[in-house]
Amino acid sequence: MEESGGGALNTWIGILAIGVTVASMWRVFAKAGEPGWAAIVPIYNTVVMMKIAGKPMWWIALLAVPVVNVVIVFMVYNNLSKAFGAGTGFTLGLVFLTWLFMPMLGFSDRQYRGAPA
Repeated sequence: MEESGGGALNTWIGILAIGVTVASMWRVFAKAGEPGWAAIVPIYNTVVMMKIAGKPMWWIALLAVPVVNVVIVFMVYNNLSKAFGAGTGFTLGLVFLTWLFMPMLGFSDRQYRGAPA
């Protein structure tokens, strides 16, 4: 069978999307006064995200619970949006189009205002 090369293209697009998302998270973390390199460390990047969003660290355990994890992601991204002065629409963008909205957050002029209460 002959390969069309579409698999390689998809792989490169995926690598590019991951790279852009990681670079964006690095910027978001730095804006919030956290180490940018935390964006590339698995699990620790979730710890930092919880801190920026003002959520307790034990919520990380809830990410392992099916269905509950979806609710937690919405709540964390909602607080992340609020922490940078954005609203619910931006939260939905972060949840469903992370590869597009995380760069908008990281590379925009938005400033970290602190974790919402």
